[in-house]
Amino acid sequence: MKIERLEITPRMSRIVKHNGTIYLCGQVAADASADIAEQTQTMLDKVEVLLEQAGSSKEHLLSATIYLRDMKDFAAMNDVWDAWVVQGHTPARACVEARLARPELLVEISVVAAEKY
Repeated sequence: MKIERLEITPRMSRIVKHNGTIYLCGQVAADASADIAEQTQTMLDKVEVLLEQAGSSKEHLLSATIYLRDMKDFAAMNDVWDAWVVQGHTPARACVEARLARPELLVEISVVAAEKY
């Protein structure tokens, strides 16, 4: 099967498509100086744009791995997540505390989705 890579850099591809499955590289907030709610929202907005570009949508999410800088932000992040995710189409999900690439980043997400058919 063909592997399609979009928005390729020397380090990674932002989107990889293979056999009807879409993999997004980790997404972070548009403004790392914002609070957890805004960082989560802008991160999810970026996910939506990339999924659309790849021929999918948040209704087609298969899995999500969320990385929080501090688990104290779990409830606030979930408030934004719960309003964003489509009920009845919730993906398998994991959420872990992790050091992120820059200290001001509070949240990062990596998702896998199916292509729209």
